[in-house]
Order: sequence, then structure tokens, then C-alpha cells
Amino acid sequence: MRQTSQISKLTSVTSVSASLAASFFLAMTSFSGVVSAADPAPAAAPMVEAAAKPVVPGKPKADPAVGEALYSNGDASRGVTACLTCHGPKGQSATPAWPKLAGQHAAYIAKQLKNYKDGTRANPIMMGMAATLTEQDMNNISAYLASQPASQGVAQNKDTIDLGQSIYRGGIAAKGVPACAACHSPTGAGIPSQYPRMGGQWAEYNAVQLLAFREGTRKNSAQMTTIATKLSDQEMKAVADYMAGLH
Repeated sequence: MRQTSQISKLTSVTSVSASLAASFFLAMTSFSGVVSAADPAPAAAPMVEAAAKPVVPGKPKADPAVGEALYSNGDASRGVTACLTCHGPKGQSATPAWPKLAGQHAAYIAKQLKNYKDGTRANPIMMGMAATLTEQDMNNISAYLASQPASQGVAQNKDTIDLGQSIYRGGIAAKGVPACAACHSPTGAGIPSQYPRMGGQWAEYNAVQLLAFREGTRKNSAQMTTIATKLSDQEMKAVADYMAGLH
């Protein structure tokens, strides 16, 4: 009887334990269902955040072929004049009045066109030309010119070649003038996106630009304004002539 009583008690305890285990399992299952139901909410948050961010379209790429057509023919429907008229076929101008643009860095050409349009670089003719161009037009034309063979030139003045070379290669320490080669490179090729190509450019054109920087009529490069204010007319002409023969 005692053994039977103990078995009965054990059975009772076992039943209670089983009942508690079942209850705990049901509770955990119910809790799991609640968590599962809540799970999608955090996952949806990034989607809402992504939807809130505006889609930024990619910047249109420059098209040299379109740039060539605009450079050579202009666009009468928009009042765009062909650049070829002054700067020559493929950017090879025939006169020092207009700079050679063949092989010039695209970023530099685009910047100058933008400066003409916004008035930070003054030139009555070029300001009128740039006024009708869109930013995409400027990039297309610049890409076309940059793809052309670089211009070639020759230094003309034998009397100033040494002075010009000295300034370009070593600057003028006594005046605080840095070497031109530091920015425009030893060969005059310039540093893309920062400094223009000088090699092969018309000497007369470069001399006029240095004078414009010195006198404040060209104001779109604080660095060049500072340098030009320290150069004499003779030094400007000498270094401009020397640069014309670089390649």
C-alpha cells in the first residue's frame, strides 16, 4: 500500500510537471507568434527610409562627337556660333588673337566657358558665345577639343630664350615667383583638371593673358594674379615665348 501510495504521488507530480511543461510550451509558442508578427516591422523601416531618399540621376557623360558638331557648325536654332570660325579646324587657330585649343585639358576649357558665361572672366566676344551654351554643350565641346592632337609651336626670340627658360624652370626667387614648370609641367603639358597646357600656345596670346592677370582685367585665377603682379613686361614676354616652343 505504501508503494502504491508513492507511485500515486509520483504519478500526480509527473502529471503536474507535464501540465506545467505544456503550459510553458504554449506560452512560448504564443510569444514566438507575437515576435514573428512584429518581425516585418523593422525590416520595413529600411524600405521606408530608402523610399524617402530621392533618386539622383547620373551626370550625363560628355560626348566628343556631339561636341565636334557644335564646335564646327554651331546651332542656328539656339543662336550658337561655330567655334571653328575663330579657333580654327580642330582647335588649331591661325592667329595669336585666338588661342589654340587642340589638346587642351577638357576640365580647363569647360571652366573657362563657365567663367565667360557667369562673368568671372571678361571678354565681350566670348561672353556672348558662352551665353547660349548649356553646361552639357560646354562639356561636349571640351571633350572634343581635348581629344585632338596638341598644338606645336616654336620659340621665336633668341635674345630672351635663356631668361624665359630660367623663369619657367626655376622661377625668380628674389621676387617670390615660383617656377612655372611646377604647375604647368616641365614639358608645358600642364596638370589635367588643375593647370592648363601651355606648350605650343601662341606666345603673343600668353603674354596678353599674363598682362591681363597683372592689371586685374582677368580675375578668374587668384594664383595667376599673384604671380603676374611680380613680373615685368620683359619677363612676361620672355617666358611666354619660351612656353610656345615646349612640347
